Amino acid sequence: MSTEKIAKDLAALCAAGKFDEAGEKYWADDVTSFEPRGDMAVSRGKEAARDKGKWWAGAHIVHGVELAGPYVNGDQFALRFTIDMTVKETGVRATMDEIGLYTLKNGKIAEERFFYLG
Repeated sequence: MSTEKIAKDLAALCAAGKFDEAGEKYWADDVTSFEPRGDMAVSRGKEAARDKGKWWAGAHIVHGVELAGPYVNGDQFALRFTIDMTVKETGVRATMDEIGLYTLKNGKIAEERFFYLG
């Protein structure tokens, strides 16, 4: 499957709020995930990526997701996520704006890097 097809499918799954399904479908077993900060700034392996997703889903209520992209370049693609969410611990509703940069190897996501906007 081409990078463009994978990128479009991942984007459609995420836009539908199916983040777990997208990860299970496309993460490589040895995926590495980078966040700009936090306790899980670097997660290595599919299980660690799952744990990060479980933590995030448990800590937030998602009201809506908007995506821009994908923007494809070779074996990489980027997506822009705008997420309307509430932090469960504080009850504060906010908009999260981030870019995800994905690198594929053998049709799977070998690396994902997230960049927060604003």
